[in-house]
Amino acid sequence: MSELLEKVRRELVRYEHPLFSFDAQTAAGGVEVWIRFKPEGVEVHNYQFLLQPREIENKQFPWTFQRQLYDCLHDYVIEMFTCNPQRQDT
Repeated sequence: MSELLEKVRRELVRYEHPLFSFDAQTAAGGVEVWIRFKPEGVEVHNYQFLLQPREIENKQFPWTFQRQLYDCLHDYVIEMFTCNPQRQDT
């Protein structure tokens, strides 16, 4: 599993963003990728997603990883809304 973790971490270092930091750690069933909001003073949850070993071992991993990371970033930003017309609890 450590080889898979290192492969994900090597891919993550290729991404830098002023608002988000990225990390990975081993998890049951694969490698968990964490996205954290960098600015302090704003209470925002951390976002995480699991990569299965077969996804990491795939020869197209760099491309599929980028798509998944961007999709998750989109979801994370949407989850940060504190109010929107679709929310039922506001």
